Amino acid sequence: MSRNDTPDSPLELTRRSFEAANSGDYGRMMSFYGPESVFDMGDWGLGVHSGPVAIRTFFEAWIGAFDEFEMTLEEMHDLGGGVTLAVARQRALAARSRTPLRLQHAAITVWSDGVAVRVTNYRGLARSPTASAKARTTGESRSASRRPLRRWISGATPDDRGSVGGSARRRPSR
Repeated sequence: MSRNDTPDSPLELTRRSFEAANSGDYGRMMSFYGPESVFDMGDWGLGVHSGPVAIRTFFEAWIGAFDEFEMTLEEMHDLGGGVTLAVARQRALAARSRTPLRLQHAAITVWSDGVAVRVTNYRGLARSPTASAKARTTGESRSASRRPLRRWISGATPDDRGSVGGSARRRPSR
């Protein structure tokens, strides 16, 4: 653990929340959320879930829909002020399917007193509204492997705040 990753630092909380999501243990996943927490999947067309009951219901429906589920945290960054950006890959396999679902997503999480107050999930690296606008004005190439993430980090604002949470290879416990 680096100096910036103290046990309760936003980066450490983000890392542990992704490990929890990967574990398939819904109780462990929910340990990061409080009564006022919001889990925003609006960019995916999957709604905004407020409060622990709604968030857990979403997790159970999403992860529980697959026989195999894996989430791998690829990168995370401290944006300051209790806000983190995490990039992860999901791999899932539904029953009777030979083709796995593979998704990359980014989550911006706002942490306060060890609680994920708001997690906003985006379908890709350059989906943040401010990142997209910045990319259009600067004309930067999307094909450069690290540029979308750099644009996103530099363009993220408090309005973009939000996250999800690691690599499970088994069906989650219920």
